[in-house]
Amino acid sequence: MRGRARRTTFGALMAIALSLSAAGCGVVARGQTDPPASPEIRFYGTDGNMANSFGDSFKEAPGELNGMKGTVPLTPLTEEFKRRLRGIDPTLTDYNYSAESYDAVVIAALAATEAHSTDSAAIAKQMVGVTSGDTPCDSIVECMNAAKAGRHIKYRGISLQRSGFTQTGEPSTAMYAVETFGRDNKLEDAKTEFVSAGDDKNENKTAPPAPSSTKTKTTDPLKIGILLPKTGGLAFQGPPMFAAVHLAAKEINDAGGVLDEPIVMEDGDDGTSPDVAAKTVDRFVGLGVQVIVGAAASGVSKAVLPKVIQGGKVMISPSATSDELSTIDDHGLFFRTSPPDVLQAKALNDTIMRDGRTKIAIVARDDSYGKGLAENVQANLRSAGIKPDNLKVSLYPAKDKYDPKADVDNIFAPIARDVKSFGADGVLLVGFDESAFVIKAMVAAGVKVQS
Repeated sequence: MRGRARRTTFGALMAIALSLSAAGCGVVARGQTDPPASPEIRFYGTDGNMANSFGDSFKEAPGELNGMKGTVPLTPLTEEFKRRLRGIDPTLTDYNYSAESYDAVVIAALAATEAHSTDSAAIAKQMVGVTSGDTPCDSIVECMNAAKAGRHIKYRGISLQRSGFTQTGEPSTAMYAVETFGRDNKLEDAKTEFVSAGDDKNENKTAPPAPSSTKTKTTDPLKIGILLPKTGGLAFQGPPMFAAVHLAAKEINDAGGVLDEPIVMEDGDDGTSPDVAAKTVDRFVGLGVQVIVGAAASGVSKAVLPKVIQGGKVMISPSATSDELSTIDDHGLFFRTSPPDVLQAKALNDTIMRDGRTKIAIVARDDSYGKGLAENVQANLRSAGIKPDNLKVSLYPAKDKYDPKADVDNIFAPIARDVKSFGADGVLLVGFDESAFVIKAMVAAGVKVQS
């Protein structure tokens, strides 16, 4: 029995030694455990960065965006509408906010027709009503003829399809595209899904005021200023919006114009910057425009709105989505064809939860757009069952331009390290073209990206 016991003890020791050797870990100190494996992260985006042109920032890193998902206010567009847009700009690769931009011009033109005037104050009083009357129409010619005949029209255009504006002058319902980047850092159309949000019960029910006279009109033609991004952080989103605005103007003029006069378009740049946009607004006021289409970004729209109000002009943005703009004191002059972010937050929440993410980091611009959408998404995720300890929000300064070296080292790299330490399995990026710096900083920090 004793010799047998000796052999057993020796065999057990050898088994332990072999086990440690095979594991390649040597002797582990008492109480020490291996660090948990880092989770694979999936990136999520928003309307500020989900575009083919955003992928151009990753030419040196093929496949870096593969699997990134995000939401964009986007109605399914017909090939015929895309063809008309390419007739204006043959170089288009994206169509984000093209429908909303087109509808913004058409709604303003219809409001002037209903008002029998190109006076800004008269147009403003009809802006909501032309989307919620009792005579449905879905083309420029049909709607113009109905408006000229004195009917209260209900415009159903490219983006505004299910229902019209609320009393505050924004869509009561909206469609969102859930888009996905592929291995070529371009959006894969075959994977795009569409979801609806909002409630048509919130559509305006009040009839618009009657125009002061159906026999007279101002003699000035309708002049529209385009306050959209040619430069700055949203410049890559500008081409489809500019193309859509000019397409709408062309088709309105082909149909006879507004009050028998062709509308006049004045190009401008909002620069994705309050300072640049303010100078453009001053120029528009000096030129006598009655309607301004823009600005693109919520923060820029909010910044220049006091100047627009002072000038007594109508302003309609095709892409400013901050919830803050729903309640801002706009003197009845601000409208938008883009839906508020309270609706986009729900679509983002559904997308993230369907992927089974359980620990979410949100990295957002510290402005009305980024901060507002981040707060809305965070609230929706909590309601969906994500624990507060499993949510992390990192805000970074909103700038007109970011330095690829200093800002990456001082702003984005520290955020990337924090997100990695947090152990997120999903990262939502609420930003513009600078979101590329966030992604590159996280890859450099060693996060594992799920494709």
